[in-house]
Amino acid sequence: MNLSKGPSNQTCAPHCIRLPTTVIRCLSGTHELTSLSSSFNGMASLYVSPHPDDFRSLMALVAAEFCPSRLCTLIEDPPASLALCSRPSLVLGSGGGEVLSGASAVAWYLASQGKRIGSNAKQESQVWQWLSFADNELIPVSCAVVFPLLGVMGVDKKLQQSSHAEMMRVLNVLDKNLEPRTFLVGDSLTLADIAVATAALLPFKYALEPSNRKALTNVTRWFLTCVNQPQFVKVLGQISLCEKMVPVTPKLSVAPVPAANANPTADANATNGKPKTEAQLKKEAKNREKLEKFQKKKEMEEKKKQEKKLAPPTEKKAKPEKKDLGVISYDVPTPNGEKKDVLSPLPDSYSPQYVEAAWYSWWEKQGYFKPEYGVRLEPNPRGVFMMCIPPPNVTGSLHLGHALTNAIQDCLTRWHRMRGETTLWNPGCDHAGIATQVVVEKKLMRERGLSRHDLGRDQFIQEVWKWKNEKGDRIYHQLKKLGSSLDWDRACFTMDPKLSYAVQEAFIRLHEDGVIYRSKRLVNWSCTLNSAISDIEVDKKELTGRTLLPVPGYKDKVEFGVLVSFSYKIEGSDEEVIVATTRIETMLGDSAVAVHPADPRYQVSTTHTHTPTLSLLLLHLAQYTLTTSSSPGTVHSHYFFTWMLSSCCLSSCGVLSLFFLFLLVVLCGICLVTSSLFFSVYLLSRLSQGMKRFEARKAVLQALKDRGHFKETKDNPMVVPVCSRSKDIVEPLLKPQWYVDCADMGKQAADSVREGRLKIIPDHHHKTWFNWLDNIRDWCISRQLWWGHRIPAYFVTVTDPSVTPGEDMDGHYWVSGRTEEEARDKAAKRFNVSTDKITLRQDEDVLDTWFSSGIFPFSIFGWPNETQDLSVFYPGTLLETGHDILFFWVARMVMMGLKLTGKLPFKEVYLHAVVRDAHGRKMSKSLGNVIDPLDVITGISLELQDSNLDPVEVEKAKQGQKSDYPTGIPECGTDALRFALCAYTSQGRDINMDVNRILGYRHFCNKLWNAVKFAMRTLGDNFVPSEKAQESVSDRWILSRLCTAVGLCNAGFQAYDFPAITTAIYNFWLYELCDVYLAVVCRQTLFTCLETGLLLLAPIMPFVGEELYQRLPRRRSQDGHPSIHVTPYPETEEMEFVMTVVRTIRSLRADYNLTRTRADCEFIHDHKHCTVISGL
Repeated sequence: MNLSKGPSNQTCAPHCIRLPTTVIRCLSGTHELTSLSSSFNGMASLYVSPHPDDFRSLMALVAAEFCPSRLCTLIEDPPASLALCSRPSLVLGSGGGEVLSGASAVAWYLASQGKRIGSNAKQESQVWQWLSFADNELIPVSCAVVFPLLGVMGVDKKLQQSSHAEMMRVLNVLDKNLEPRTFLVGDSLTLADIAVATAALLPFKYALEPSNRKALTNVTRWFLTCVNQPQFVKVLGQISLCEKMVPVTPKLSVAPVPAANANPTADANATNGKPKTEAQLKKEAKNREKLEKFQKKKEMEEKKKQEKKLAPPTEKKAKPEKKDLGVISYDVPTPNGEKKDVLSPLPDSYSPQYVEAAWYSWWEKQGYFKPEYGVRLEPNPRGVFMMCIPPPNVTGSLHLGHALTNAIQDCLTRWHRMRGETTLWNPGCDHAGIATQVVVEKKLMRERGLSRHDLGRDQFIQEVWKWKNEKGDRIYHQLKKLGSSLDWDRACFTMDPKLSYAVQEAFIRLHEDGVIYRSKRLVNWSCTLNSAISDIEVDKKELTGRTLLPVPGYKDKVEFGVLVSFSYKIEGSDEEVIVATTRIETMLGDSAVAVHPADPRYQVSTTHTHTPTLSLLLLHLAQYTLTTSSSPGTVHSHYFFTWMLSSCCLSSCGVLSLFFLFLLVVLCGICLVTSSLFFSVYLLSRLSQGMKRFEARKAVLQALKDRGHFKETKDNPMVVPVCSRSKDIVEPLLKPQWYVDCADMGKQAADSVREGRLKIIPDHHHKTWFNWLDNIRDWCISRQLWWGHRIPAYFVTVTDPSVTPGEDMDGHYWVSGRTEEEARDKAAKRFNVSTDKITLRQDEDVLDTWFSSGIFPFSIFGWPNETQDLSVFYPGTLLETGHDILFFWVARMVMMGLKLTGKLPFKEVYLHAVVRDAHGRKMSKSLGNVIDPLDVITGISLELQDSNLDPVEVEKAKQGQKSDYPTGIPECGTDALRFALCAYTSQGRDINMDVNRILGYRHFCNKLWNAVKFAMRTLGDNFVPSEKAQESVSDRWILSRLCTAVGLCNAGFQAYDFPAITTAIYNFWLYELCDVYLAVVCRQTLFTCLETGLLLLAPIMPFVGEELYQRLPRRRSQDGHPSIHVTPYPETEEMEFVMTVVRTIRSLRADYNLTRTRADCEFIHDHKHCTVISGL
């Protein structure tokens, strides 16, 4: 927005002007318009471009249609005296007034008159966000695609193709936003729709073919809805959509002027055949001149093309390299923990390396991150804010998803800290049982050729601790680079003694209460991990038919999604029973054939069948759910009636066991039939050589074919269980394990949300929460590992004839204890014998990692001991995490918190979206799109490092990286990364992260840098901030915009609406302070804007905020705050008082019809209070 001055003979506010009445041709009638700072009487003139495809003028014209005032719309050049630099421009008032220049400023003003900018502050912020989207995202790519078609610029097919792909990406973002809604903001059309629709006008008219529009269903629906509104039709007429993207001849006829705003005098001249005015004749001459120039330009271009075709081929000139972003380092020697030098001049441009140097260690040493800083742990009238970090795995390193989590959490933490609350963000790290053990086992085998069994349990655990101490701090280093303001003195590791004691205590209490029990059940067995896993660690992969899937440990992909039929012969008959199975290798474990009782094909009494391997009992299962219409009518059944081979003849490593086969024969009393014996022995002998399960599948199938028992194979839709950790195919295995009874705890967790005691944001996750907890299954917590919390349970053997020996699966023979002596005493008491008759064997298994994570919110404070931290910080305030671990972690924390402490572990849960790449794909190493946030901060060439990917996936990953990052990732800096992540975050939607957008916010940092440098030169070296300052109208205007930004930021933090916060900050700094106010400044007001603007910025951009804040002079009232991060966050009460006075004065002036021959009043802006000094 530009505020221009025109000639005036009267004194007025600095940003208001008086215009000669000869400049405009007014319409009949008058309407009072209110400008940004005062009221104007008379007509307003809107200067627009004559080009019919000038989307900026069209946006202003459509917005004018919603304006209740009548405007004078002009297509001629504005008078030179107005010094207008662009069109559209709006002149307010007939005898004099203010000039608004620029499409966004003009459209905002006109739309505000028609109440089309949102119904509240949040919606206004969203409208601003969509204006920014249109300007920065959609318009550039639309012009790049369409301008060559209109002949405005030369055609580069390669560039045009890439631009078209980028345009489709931007429109896909818009399409996802429009999926659940009719309009962009609220339930009615707003300026957001006007701006984006006019920006999309060029693509829809010239570039989006029917196939493109079909892919953009929601955008197309919304666009047609908009352009068919009466206001759009008056301006645009009927829109013809593109059928084929081809060059078009531009039409230089003027843009249609809306009937409501048209000049009646000009219309009368046209219809009555009156001679044209001198101005009209001049305009036509100009148009003819433009047309002639355009034709000459086209002829010259055509001539050059012909010459180029005839000319001999020449070597292509190398394209000039793009200028690298400036990298400036901080070279002043500063001891670790000491304050950075802020007396030397600021560098010429923003450089993340310079800005981010030295600050973090100073913040940490000064104790700014500790809750004790500035306040005592006694009750704080401003309240307590406590949040614990979702503990990352000790084996891992952060990716952009973790960066999003920490950016959001740190912004919230810094905001609460600046509000004066007792604030704690508690760090921690998870021992990651399975992942860590696998890493160390591979390391041992690679370096020393040893397995963990070669070392033994105790020595292997020592090796894991050694690895953890050497490699486990990488993730903490990444968190510090991200600026995370965690209290590192309270950092916890889930295997630390304090937390291990809490885990042990939790198990014992739950076991004594009967919540934890032992049972022998089918578990989800991962052959790769060689351990049981919980139900929610199993992904259900749906197949529609024959599918080849990769399985760890197999060179070739394995076939799934087929139904294999084979026959069993009926004993004493020529008849046979056809059996179908999706797992043909499991037929070796069959102990019976189950048939449907209503199937007429099998109306025989209980009998025996001859099988390829052994005799089976034919069973009628009256309650079996198999239908004769959809299957052969028979199912092969195993011992214990399980359909999987693993329950009877699979070892824990997924290898067929001959022993289990013969054991099955003995247990079931099944005898081998002579006709099948040789085949059985032959087949069993072939399968007994350690053959893997899916290799056995091929062998069994071939053997059935050789013996003539195979019938057919056909496609079969099915669901395959896949281990979410190892991607192995999960097998059900019958094992005794420890389980947690979740029924009652799940009900309490669900009721806490139903009753409003626990709030989940966004609330569309409620349905998933209730569905899972209302149907929760018991939780298997045993893991067959060595690294982790060993289960404090002991199997009891009693050497007394009066006590019957127990079995492993019998929970009565298991006791839990904090020590072996305590467990021995419990056992002696239970069996009523002396302790010397008790022999104990501790369970070899460890607890599921999620068990220790489930008590993390209170174990970090020393539970079960009553510590000061536990009383002050538990329950916590907020849990912020991704929605993908809602059940893994969030629900279990709620259940165990309620059970063990009687309190909810937190009051609110905010679930952010999942980060995907720019194409909407999930982050995956095989796609090459997993990015370390440190690489975005410092920049990288992005060469794929050594990994466990197979060569095909490595090549695919390299191609993906080459496509997305042809020159690598430039240095963006921590502040730009954090700002981009927060700007992307929208409740309920996945985030398609584009690194180029992060780079855009790095440029925003540079604009901040230059603005503050310019402002500091304006303030001067001897400037002293005053507690009171006299203000002009333009000062009041910028303070009103600052007040709005402060309100939007505070409301955004309270509602977890991070895009609203970033939009408010971005718009204030860029469009209001830099574009407008820096040209007409009052030094005291400018200082207030800089100081407050940096405070708004600090939670999201902590480094550049601190760097620039430290360079500003201090008010006396701020002398006690050495860092921006312990300075009070701005609130709206002070500034709202200023604006209330302004609005009151304007209202009184209107009521009493006061003239504007002198300034309304003088204001003194007091840093603490705002007072009117002189009257109206």
